[in-house]
Amino acid sequence: MILSSQELLSRMGEDILIEPFDPSRLNANSYNLSLHDELLVYEEVVLDAASPNRYRRIEIPAEGLTLQPGVLYLGRTIEHTETNGLVPVLHSRSSLGRLGVILNPGGSLGQAGYCGTWTLELHCIQPVRIYPGMQVCQISYHELIGKCKPCDEDKYQNSTDIQPSLLHRELGYDDRDTQLELQLNFDEAIQAAR
Repeated sequence: MILSSQELLSRMGEDILIEPFDPSRLNANSYNLSLHDELLVYEEVVLDAASPNRYRRIEIPAEGLTLQPGVLYLGRTIEHTETNGLVPVLHSRSSLGRLGVILNPGGSLGQAGYCGTWTLELHCIQPVRIYPGMQVCQISYHELIGKCKPCDEDKYQNSTDIQPSLLHRELGYDDRDTQLELQLNFDEAIQAAR
């Protein structure tokens, strides 16, 4: 069962924590989360699941940033969330989809007990301008039937930043030094997008 907004409010501070919280962002059965002012863009020509991939940070200025088709952008929510005994699920907002922005929020199905900000994967059908702080996705909460061990996986748990893929860890790659220098003239492309 999905919690209604009234039930979500009644469980705030106990089973649910959303910080910062603004009651005007409540929907009938979800809460709108917003986009932080930074994105990550991979700098590799071919992304490799078995090793860390180089990336760079870009800022979304107050006047907005134009996303380009064919580029994967990783962002994150401003909001930090915590759950206890519930399963958090993120959904893209339809208003964003109607602009041709495809948002897959961190795989969308969270683990019971997840704590942290949410990494968001964004790409677009045609160029579209986005802004920091815009409401991009919704979080809803599902009842968990039966017992489970709490989310204690440290791969993404307690995240406070955008998290690139860490799949390489499952494939045995040692990632102590993941950011190597690579110059592919992305600065020019980013400036052109503004």
